[in-house]
Amino acid sequence: MNLFKISIANILEKKLNSFLSAMLLTLGIGMISLLLLLNKQLDEQFRRNIRGIDMVVGAKGSPLQLILSSIYQIDAPTGNVPLAEINSLRRNPFVKNVIPLSMGDNYQGFRILGTTPKYVEHFQAKIAGGQPHNASMEVTIGSKVAKVLNLKVGDQFASSHGLDSEGEKHGEKKYKVTGIFEPNGSVVDQLIITRLSSIWDIHDHEEDHEKAIEKKHSEDNAGDEENKQVTSALIQFRNPMGLLTIPRQINENTSMQAALPSIEINRLFSLLGIGIDTLRALAMIIISIAGISVLISLYNSLKERKYEMALMLSMGATRTRLFLMLLIEGLSLAVIGYFSGIILSRLGLWIFSRQAEQGFHYSLKSFTILPEEIYLFFAALAVGAIAAALPSLGIYKLNISRTLAEE
Repeated sequence: MNLFKISIANILEKKLNSFLSAMLLTLGIGMISLLLLLNKQLDEQFRRNIRGIDMVVGAKGSPLQLILSSIYQIDAPTGNVPLAEINSLRRNPFVKNVIPLSMGDNYQGFRILGTTPKYVEHFQAKIAGGQPHNASMEVTIGSKVAKVLNLKVGDQFASSHGLDSEGEKHGEKKYKVTGIFEPNGSVVDQLIITRLSSIWDIHDHEEDHEKAIEKKHSEDNAGDEENKQVTSALIQFRNPMGLLTIPRQINENTSMQAALPSIEINRLFSLLGIGIDTLRALAMIIISIAGISVLISLYNSLKERKYEMALMLSMGATRTRLFLMLLIEGLSLAVIGYFSGIILSRLGLWIFSRQAEQGFHYSLKSFTILPEEIYLFFAALAVGAIAAALPSLGIYKLNISRTLAEE
């Protein structure tokens, strides 16, 4: 007697009940698996990009908005601040690095970032082709920008004002691509990076055009950075004393605000954690309902097949073998539910990744099995085994002669 074949035949005979049990297990496991994948990849993306950045300074407003716009490039900037105030931080003995950022334009949805060479050094971005930009209106583009927009070294393009690809175009001046970065998994992949002077030249030109002022800027005037503004700056401290003293000084004594990435990102994840915990609890409830469904299905199946069981016992089958047969049914449903749930979670991650690509140009494409999902497999087997074992114990109480006589 092949117990596995008989168990599969019994599952197929009760198609509706088996489908319901497997579907509930699929939904529960799929939700938990998707949450594990999203939590791991989002955490990696966020932690990777803030590594080595101790503080962000910018215009007063939401600290989280300042962090998201300056580090992750996924929110609108809080405003502009004088470059002179940013440069004053360089003189502080506790400050190691100051990387000014100037934002406000895009090209077909990809942000153009004016900054210094230290930004590229910080993210350890390397050139795959061409050479780094070294003059105004020259740009080096991220690997994703080059791939999506099909840009090559030597190409020229006009930027659009604002962060919306449909914004007003700066058609009078065009950027030239001088280099393309290698993929490195950081925010650099999705940026168009240029000098600070490029952003100033574009907007100074637009301002002059709008006001129709017939004035020619001298080179000295154009290079007067102390009269310029930037969006924000990334700060790295020399020692922990900077973290204890500088943020408070900036918030209390300047027109800028200081935001600490580690605090704001932890706060963001704590807020997201409430929703994740709720969804995880819901998934556990669904899995529990699936286990109850399997239990009820096998209990009803045992009641309907009492005569068949009694007949098999009278023909030499042992109660233990019949118990194992029903146990295999529960485990089979658990295995089907688990693998269907894993496939469902990967489909969900693919959909989520497409949305993240379109909205923020971030990729979530790691579909490997996580260690936690291996534990999830054993948990699914445990649910299936317990759900099958409880009603299957009735086999040991089955009265063969009475059951055969009743039929």
